[in-house]
Amino acid sequence: MTLSTALPKSTKISVWVFPGQGSQKLGMGLDLLKFPLAKRRLQQAENILGWSVSDVWNTQNIKLSNTQYSQPCLYVFMTLLADLMKRSGYEPCVVTGYSFGEYVALYAAGAYDFETGLRLIQKRAEIMSRLPKGSMATLIGFEADKLREEVVKTADVWFANDDPKYAVISGTSQGIASVLSNVSVERVIPLEVSAAFHTPLVESAAQEFQAVLETTPFKLLSIPIFSTTDFVFSLNRNQLKDSLIRQITRPIKWQIICQLLVSQGITKAIQIGGGKALLKPMKNLNPDLEISNIGSPADIDSLLIRDQLRKLSILNPKLIER
Repeated sequence: MTLSTALPKSTKISVWVFPGQGSQKLGMGLDLLKFPLAKRRLQQAENILGWSVSDVWNTQNIKLSNTQYSQPCLYVFMTLLADLMKRSGYEPCVVTGYSFGEYVALYAAGAYDFETGLRLIQKRAEIMSRLPKGSMATLIGFEADKLREEVVKTADVWFANDDPKYAVISGTSQGIASVLSNVSVERVIPLEVSAAFHTPLVESAAQEFQAVLETTPFKLLSIPIFSTTDFVFSLNRNQLKDSLIRQITRPIKWQIICQLLVSQGITKAIQIGGGKALLKPMKNLNPDLEISNIGSPADIDSLLIRDQLRKLSILNPKLIER
């Protein structure tokens, strides 16, 4: 399946991307609490989880860094933003997600309802919270060949992504410390995770979660998902379930994903959740790409205003902040 041939040439091809674990921030979601939809969802979530998502959003930073809490909190946060976007008249042509974010992409594509998705996330987070402690870190400013050499020869450390400028390494704390002691790095940003995701160290979680995923019914998708392990646009529910299992232990090759999306004629990319980090590689590939971040209801309002101004031709689109 390709997007550029499936849509009229006049159609803007938009993609929604959802970030993964590590994008959570204390205070996220609090400006959603005024919406009746959010109040209903938070009550649904508390009935399922047995604890208050909004309390963790607001005051419990230690819990928010724990996989068992961070994944459900992110799921509730991002699904609410996606639903508010749709209620504002926006619909993507395709969705995709970075690691955990792929589950929110599946929700946005109609694969399951809110409660089914949350129960799936709850079980995934529970399984992953039992994994041995591990670490992940983003590295900025390093000699690429030297870093690769050290990672290859150091036990229990792997690359978790494919970015040549912002490398993410994952593994045991001891292994990562060993790599960093032998490579000069300008900046090290520890990720707020509790295990060595996207490495063979989490294979046991992938095997246990597979049984859960196989018994979770997926509906027919209304929007294609760009699979982050197969690198294809897919509506195939079994294929997408297989992809969810494989992505637990495999690195996320986001650079390749961005290249393929841009090559399909994507003209508009929106990151639902914190920041714009997932959009920057796409923007580098196509400077004319229109990018936006939706991290709050205010961001949706700003997007609506910009789009309305464009339609009215009041402003030159080149002068509107992207």
